[in-house]
Amino acid sequence: MAPSGINESDENEAEEEAILHTEVAPEQAGQRLDQVLAELFAEYSRSRLTQWVKQGQVAVDGKQRKPRDKVMGGEQITLRVVLERDERFEPEPIDLDIVYEDEAILVINKPAGLVVHPAAGNWQGTLLNALLHHDANLAAVPRAGIVHRLDKETSGLLVVARTLEAQTSLVGQLQERSLTREYDAVINGVLTGGGKVDAPIGRHPVDRKRMAVTQSGKEAVTHYRVAERFRAHTHIKVKLETGRTHQIRVHMASLKHPLVGDPVYGGRLRIPPASGERLQQTLRRFPRQALHATRLGLEHPLSGEYMEWQTALPEDMVQLLEVLREDLAEHKK
Repeated sequence: MAPSGINESDENEAEEEAILHTEVAPEQAGQRLDQVLAELFAEYSRSRLTQWVKQGQVAVDGKQRKPRDKVMGGEQITLRVVLERDERFEPEPIDLDIVYEDEAILVINKPAGLVVHPAAGNWQGTLLNALLHHDANLAAVPRAGIVHRLDKETSGLLVVARTLEAQTSLVGQLQERSLTREYDAVINGVLTGGGKVDAPIGRHPVDRKRMAVTQSGKEAVTHYRVAERFRAHTHIKVKLETGRTHQIRVHMASLKHPLVGDPVYGGRLRIPPASGERLQQTLRRFPRQALHATRLGLEHPLSGEYMEWQTALPEDMVQLLEVLREDLAEHKK
């Protein structure tokens, strides 16, 4: 059962308070309370959740419990959240392509090259900094309302929550796999048809900066179908069932069909035989992994209405597909 939020905030700009309710799932029986909370309230860090348990801000069936206590499944969880504004990150006047906006959510069309959240080496110039400039109240929401991420060089749609209640609802939809995310990708090699990849993803056992299909990883499920075939490449539509780091890139590489332009999982450059100069240069100079989040659908946190947005492919992917079509036509003569 996804967490639901009852916002009880006042007009105090320094903090926001909310009472969040959810239920322990049957499959979580036997786990520790702190582990279950980390799964149910993924927008908060495990250390913060543990602290709230110790401070008495978490009730299990109306009673206080310890972080290490085991759950049986079916218990009612009540979490009282009081968050101060996060002043660690500076607002920055960065242009945002806002597709939709209301009092609960923002839908952003992120360009390639924009980092979503500050981290080592990218403390400024991120989507989070831009969001804080657009709406200063997002400083009171964990991660400035960012619910899911796109890699720096992946373009397309993502949703941002403007309140604790909205964020909790959206995280719940992600956990229940009811949030729709469809991507366009161009891969190396020719696929004969669509399919499904069900392979766990975790940190690469040797290179910790990479992800890999590994039995010790977390469940990861990707669905794909063919949109257009070329001589040595395929344009595919990809739908995520889960949302692991680099999921599409890792899964397609595991099929020996890595994304065009992927600097991490793409391997050596693949140019079809007898290619013209334009195709060769386009493939050599393509600046990023050819991946764009085209479609996003969700249940609105306040109204419960299903809403969906689509965005056109960015110019670099449009040009890539045009050149691949030209190459195919030339070799059919």
